Amino acid sequence: MTPPAPRDDVRERIVGAAAEILRTEGSAGVTTRAVAERAGVQAPTIYRLFGDKDGLLDAVAEHAMALFSASKTSALTSAPASTDPVGELREAWGETVRFGLDNADLYVILSDPRRGRDSPALANGVRALEERVRRVAAAGLLRVAEARAVALIHAAGTGAILSLLEQPIGERDPELATTLLDAVLDRILIEQEESAAEEMPAAHRAAAITLRAVTDDLTALSVPERALLAEWLDRIIDSH
Repeated sequence: MTPPAPRDDVRERIVGAAAEILRTEGSAGVTTRAVAERAGVQAPTIYRLFGDKDGLLDAVAEHAMALFSASKTSALTSAPASTDPVGELREAWGETVRFGLDNADLYVILSDPRRGRDSPALANGVRALEERVRRVAAAGLLRVAEARAVALIHAAGTGAILSLLEQPIGERDPELATTLLDAVLDRILIEQEESAAEEMPAAHRAAAITLRAVTDDLTALSVPERALLAEWLDRIIDSH
């Protein structure tokens, strides 16, 4: 008698089958019967593991986003800090937009706040964005607090993808996402030639943002000293 497949293997097979159907037929094609047939399982197995179709779609979206987020994180950790952090930020933005457009049904599922707020994969993606923004700040090019920059970039990216998905493929404006990113970068970045001519309060704030980005790396200071420095810098940043 053949022993039953491990639970994780069955779950992975079901998620893979549902993901394939989702890519080719959209969410309407992801029926319990179709997924069960493709995965070679009984329909009750799907209900037992995922609850219902929505639970299965959540698992598929999470799996796909986890793979994408892992690739972005890997690119950050495997490569040394770039001399062009803004260029890297632009490249990562483009990859995210392409992922959203290539995986429309998945992206719509994860963009639902009721689902996305509990997604570990989305959280990992945001952490990758935070690290890219930190690198921009460490280069002395950020004029707003890091958290503010992350929020603006994330909101603009989500809005750009959802707006493009609302349009027929042949009618999508290829410049929309880039234009939105340019508008955000104009708001959050300091041009190098501009920084020397800034008014003093703005220059102080920019310097505080830059130093705050590398506070954790200042090993000449003790942990409590770094925490105190971070508190002081946050107060300078917030005061302007």
